[in-house]
Amino acid sequence: MIDRKTLCEKFLSQTPYVDWQRGLLAGDASNRRYERLTGPDGRTVVLMDAPPEKGEDVRPFVRIADYLRTQGLSAPEILAQDAVHGFLLLEDLGDDLFSRVIQREPALEKELYEAATDVLVALHQAPMPKLEPYGPRLMAEMSGLALSKYRTGILGHCDPGLQSRFEDHFEDILRDTVKGDPVLVQRDYHAENLLWLPDRTGVARVGLLDFQDARAGHPAFDLMSLLQDARRDVPAGIEMQMISRYIAAANMDESGFRTAYSVLSVQRNMRILGVFARLSIDYGKPHYVTLIPRVWDHFIRGLDHPALAPVADLLRDSLPAPSPENLDKLRP
Repeated sequence: MIDRKTLCEKFLSQTPYVDWQRGLLAGDASNRRYERLTGPDGRTVVLMDAPPEKGEDVRPFVRIADYLRTQGLSAPEILAQDAVHGFLLLEDLGDDLFSRVIQREPALEKELYEAATDVLVALHQAPMPKLEPYGPRLMAEMSGLALSKYRTGILGHCDPGLQSRFEDHFEDILRDTVKGDPVLVQRDYHAENLLWLPDRTGVARVGLLDFQDARAGHPAFDLMSLLQDARRDVPAGIEMQMISRYIAAANMDESGFRTAYSVLSVQRNMRILGVFARLSIDYGKPHYVTLIPRVWDHFIRGLDHPALAPVADLLRDSLPAPSPENLDKLRP
């Protein structure tokens, strides 16, 4: 089997960037690797290395990136691709992640969240591409990761019957509350996946990075992902203002939207509890454990909504809180 280094060099040899200087960029929770290539004139591009043998597939990224760009949004342009072996060369949108810009210039925080909210308004008014649905059954099963991975990691034993009962009840709640015309949901829309591009105008000022897992889902999902960030504390005032901003701009039914927002908060934050536990236990990435208390706070707050009443007590009783002792059990 040809190693990926050789495959990558072959891919680059067929592009104008073969002799550009290469430097590693930070990766993410996936198996993808990124490098920045710098030319003799200082221009840069980004190399994505997404090994198919590890379950990666660059084709959805290419398809969604092209779609987003046709809508006037700032997804990276695809400069070259080898879908068979999992390599892409991308337009370099820079390093100004929202999280870094806000840390450097706190006064910009509200403006950035307004811009990111406006991107969602524009995207959700655009024609829908063909996407697999992010439907009630799938969402319920993904939420079950909190029981199969997070709970089991702490308690040391699983309860398949408990998980099955929860998923069945939660599917009913999702079906009753998360409804309406679907939109494209990127599913990982937050401050470390968004870039600030102030030299551009309007919604193009927000660079989009992580959208290859996009599905057809509810408009509240990406807004909730943005405002209930697992990696940084978004001020409560900004969360409330951006929800109101979206509802007004998109002309949404306020009660229904806020209910869906709360239900999806519980759904997504339960999934993240499970994913972070799995990344630590199964993949030796314990730094994700430090993020769990913030995710737990989002989850517990969401449970207070009356729509969650059929599962709220079950979850409060069965999911252990992330005490320091419990978090230690999730570390490899």
